[in-house]
Amino acid sequence: MTRSSDYIGMERAGLLFEVQKFFALSELVCPHVLQRDGDKAWRYLHTDLLRVLLWLRVELLQVPLVCNTKTLKQRGFRCNCCELVKSKTEKGKLYVSPHMLGMGVDLSSNAMTADEMRKRIKAAADTAPCNVRIEGGVNWLHIDVLPQEKSVYEFHA
Repeated sequence: MTRSSDYIGMERAGLLFEVQKFFALSELVCPHVLQRDGDKAWRYLHTDLLRVLLWLRVELLQVPLVCNTKTLKQRGFRCNCCELVKSKTEKGKLYVSPHMLGMGVDLSSNAMTADEMRKRIKAAADTAPCNVRIEGGVNWLHIDVLPQEKSVYEFHA
């Protein structure tokens, strides 16, 4: 099994190869981007996010994880046509999110609650391939790789 330390030094092509064993591109980017860019849409996902996805799926949680689904389509990369972004823009409200930068995802699993995932991430902070932020108080796991000081920072939106 590959360990997170291997992900730190792994080239992007290797990370993409590994991530695709567990996630389809349609799970990680919105339908608008997938329709327009197809496989080229992988370029929008930050390399550290790919490392974190592998760390979660292969090493830390070791359970199937789901991002976008047939009904939830804005849990990965979001573009300006996604309703969450578009509605804020139409109202003249500023909306900035790691999802729009390819640096954040919302995940869920039938095998583990979001609270349990957050507990495990906090307990294993020193094994993370980079510093991460997680959102507390929600029934899904939001995790992102926006730069910050702590190895795991929990915020409440």
